[in-house]
Amino acid sequence: MKPQSIHNQIEEKIKSLKKGSILFIADFIEFGTAENVKKVLLRLEKKEVLIRLAHGIYLYPKKDKILGTLFPSTEEIAVAIAKRDKARIISTGVQALQQLGLSTQVPMNVVYLTDGAPRKIKVGKRTITFKKTTPKNLTIKDKKLNIIIQALKELGKENVDEIAKQKIKKVLQQMTIESLKEDSVTAPTWIRNTILELINND
Repeated sequence: MKPQSIHNQIEEKIKSLKKGSILFIADFIEFGTAENVKKVLLRLEKKEVLIRLAHGIYLYPKKDKILGTLFPSTEEIAVAIAKRDKARIISTGVQALQQLGLSTQVPMNVVYLTDGAPRKIKVGKRTITFKKTTPKNLTIKDKKLNIIIQALKELGKENVDEIAKQKIKKVLQQMTIESLKEDSVTAPTWIRNTILELINND
């Protein structure tokens, strides 16, 4: 297969995708070797069809008349990487607090717990770190409950004030008491007790 025809097929596939899609070399491996795909993506970057977000990670950009190019959030990039790697991830630290509305700070360095490969990815000025964790930390199916547990860990037992409790309670009310009791078993005792206290206070 000639490199030109690989180029055409890859470009055609990209243009059939939704603008704002996050792309990887593996998405085009049906058209040629990783090396050839990499060369085509590089050419498409020069043609401004793609924007390179990080090593091996590209964006099919969506543009807004006022805001210009709309870049994906750190969370969207992390989720796309996890999906590609067939790995599970959990937000931690300030990122978890922000997702619950407990912090307005947008972290530049985010850490996700994962059952995939540990790695650090630099995206512009931001850093995404995937930290290997034990399967026990990934047994909780509900994503929101995972975020609550990580947010409480970040706050620490002594710093869970009334505002935090009310915001967390609002999220917990979207889940069933049975699933919360069952799923929070693997959480640290003080976190499980805090969760149970909040759902039993209705």
